[in-house]
Amino acid sequence: MSDIFEKDIDDESLDIAALEDDEGSDSSYSKNYVFPDNLYKLKLVYSSEGIYATMPEGITPADGQKVIVPTRYGDDLAINLGRSKKPVGIKPNDVVQVTRMADKKDLDHAEELVEKEKQAFTVFREKVAYHNLDMKLITVHFLVGEPKALFFFSSDNRVDFRELVKDLVAVFKMRIELRQIGVRDESRITGGLGVCGRPYCCHQVNDKLRPVSIRMAKEQNLSLNSMKISGQCGRLLCCLSYEYDWYAEAKRTLPNEGTRVQYDGTMFRINEVNPITSMVKMSGDDGRLLEVNASRFTRKGNRWEIN
Repeated sequence: MSDIFEKDIDDESLDIAALEDDEGSDSSYSKNYVFPDNLYKLKLVYSSEGIYATMPEGITPADGQKVIVPTRYGDDLAINLGRSKKPVGIKPNDVVQVTRMADKKDLDHAEELVEKEKQAFTVFREKVAYHNLDMKLITVHFLVGEPKALFFFSSDNRVDFRELVKDLVAVFKMRIELRQIGVRDESRITGGLGVCGRPYCCHQVNDKLRPVSIRMAKEQNLSLNSMKISGQCGRLLCCLSYEYDWYAEAKRTLPNEGTRVQYDGTMFRINEVNPITSMVKMSGDDGRLLEVNASRFTRKGNRWEIN
């Protein structure tokens, strides 16, 4: 989960490049690294954050079983989503080892903490109002593996919450950590439905997507209208990122728009290329409009021909 606050975009008149992610936020990974065979994908329910982990020797958890795993905030409960044979977009040091399988005591404790989190939500809001702070609480989570409470919030400004933390420590008698998060992180935690009618990619599909750029939208021949290519978080749609590679690869075997080819005794200009349907639309100098399957195109040197 990002520690850096991402400024939301409210003004539609702003340049569309403002919707792009910071290139520096991309997490590089080693393509040559061989990940262990007993690698599993886990998920933290409270944040939908994915974790890659190995299991202690002799332990083979079933899909859906819960384990105790070290996270960036401390030992916590996670759900096993299954074996991961080809992890994508992670670094070798992202892989941790599961501490142990969660037992009945852990599960009962987790249920008790859920009720405590509801109470903490109310307490937090009361304390924020008392200190007159500009903070929007997103979620509260109490770690299962150790006495520690996490409060995730958003704000348009940096917030001095030192006095607030002291009040929370006095109430809950445990370690308190406040994290100011960005709009993408907020969407991943809260979830919801995107313009496609399906759950947010960051919440349901993958939380480790690389930064999204306008170039990805252009490669997919999408309208550069910010209202059509941005999600509810105000940033470019996550799906632009993981669909981009397919479009880029598919277009390598297709002629570019504007290319001119000789066919049936007439010079044609390619007006539209659709990688999904593998169809190419072109207009001839004689006024004809044709739609041809891309499989009929072959490239000879720098020239395209139609069979």
